[in-house]
Amino acid sequence: MKARLLTAIIIITSVITTCSRPVYATSDAEKPVTLRICNWEEYIDQGDWGEDEVIDLESGDIFGENSMVDDFEEWYYETYGQRVNVEYSTFGTNEDLYNMLTIGDVYDLVCPSEYMIMKLMADDMVQPLSDEFFDPEIETNYYIKGVSPYIRNIFETHDINGVTWDRCAAGYMWGITGFVYNPDVVSEEEASTWKLLENPAYRRQVTIKDNVRDAYFAAVGALKSDLLTSEEFRSRPDYAMALQTEMNDVSQETVDNVQEYLQKVKDNLYSFETDSGKADMITGKVVANYQWSGDAVYAMDQAEEDDYYLNFAAPKESTNIYFDGWVMLKKGISQDPAKQQAAEAFINFISRPDNAIRNMYYIGYTSVISGGDDGRVFEYLEWNYGAEDEDEATDYPVGYFFSGDPDDEDYVLTVPEEQLKRQLGAQYPSSEVIDRASIMVYFDQAKSEVINRMWIRVRCFNILTVPVWVWAAIILAICAVVVFLLRQKAAKEKLYN
Repeated sequence: MKARLLTAIIIITSVITTCSRPVYATSDAEKPVTLRICNWEEYIDQGDWGEDEVIDLESGDIFGENSMVDDFEEWYYETYGQRVNVEYSTFGTNEDLYNMLTIGDVYDLVCPSEYMIMKLMADDMVQPLSDEFFDPEIETNYYIKGVSPYIRNIFETHDINGVTWDRCAAGYMWGITGFVYNPDVVSEEEASTWKLLENPAYRRQVTIKDNVRDAYFAAVGALKSDLLTSEEFRSRPDYAMALQTEMNDVSQETVDNVQEYLQKVKDNLYSFETDSGKADMITGKVVANYQWSGDAVYAMDQAEEDDYYLNFAAPKESTNIYFDGWVMLKKGISQDPAKQQAAEAFINFISRPDNAIRNMYYIGYTSVISGGDDGRVFEYLEWNYGAEDEDEATDYPVGYFFSGDPDDEDYVLTVPEEQLKRQLGAQYPSSEVIDRASIMVYFDQAKSEVINRMWIRVRCFNILTVPVWVWAAIILAICAVVVFLLRQKAAKEKLYN
């Protein structure tokens, strides 16, 4: 009897002990989770900072000694008691990533831009985020506790087939598009319109993005400039939605007009480019570069090291507000709770305010993290851009991003006036610029095929644009060759006969 009682006590004790352990069994805990991540090139802190790069905030120093990926692997083990091995790879464009996925590459977590996130959602390739991910009571849920109210609202109010973005995607970096320009050559007024692409005063001195969505957006902005800047249009009660509709217009008439416009202006441009525009601005090859704000910051920073100052302007017609965000892929996660936990933990780790700051400092883009109750992101902004005593200073409110209230007096920076046209204005656009910002919406397959065919005709040889006299010359040349060959044949036959 005593032996049975003792055995029962041992079993109960064992059960209690087991229930108090982490979810993973011992064998699972000893087996590392492999997490396959694919991100943009040079889009995360690689560590190895110099001693002079310490971000010495009043709340404490921030320093990138190791890569963010290595730090995550250690943090994950300390937090969850399980090893994770990150297989980290990169892609160059959204289209490259999609092609990689369609030919069979498998990833658990990827970081495409907003329109590609929408396409992946529409194709039912995305694994929804868990309910636990959205619980602000969980200490390590840094994303949901720290994401900017402004960004969060956009994710919660846009959907694909009834599913809002926030259920499937977590933001990473965001920004706007516009022109980096040399203010000694190009005026602010000239740089503040998409029509700069066609300005003959800067022939062969302006670049445009070498992808269909960015180029299409810019062309629409230029073509509809009069409408978009009219007081009647801007005073519409549904202005934001009307702007989004106009900037994503893919009616056949607009597609044809965009094709004609791009084919006309490409002779005025220096080049179509994906990444070379930054270097071309810094070296002075071009005087204006259509750029994402993060790369604009990089170009301005690099030029400044050589006492060469560049500015940034958001077009008056409309600027594109873009996002890069994390989505888990069904094919990779494959209903594996350990993988999903590791993927969501990675999103949360890089959303911790100090890590968001590290990534912003390293890559130049703006994190979607405002910090919530953690004030370090705003403190970093003051550390980075705050005016010195000798500067001509001005107030710069950023409450729309940090608290959701543009007039929040707790989030007003005192900055050098020049920064309104430079790095600060690119990283944290003013409320006035934000008001005319529009997203690129998802185009279904039929619409995508239409604009892709248009793009091929723009970037490649378009037979429809060849003048009649050229066709006539070609036909005459072909006829002459045929006649010549027939005569040669006839001459040979006569010779042998």
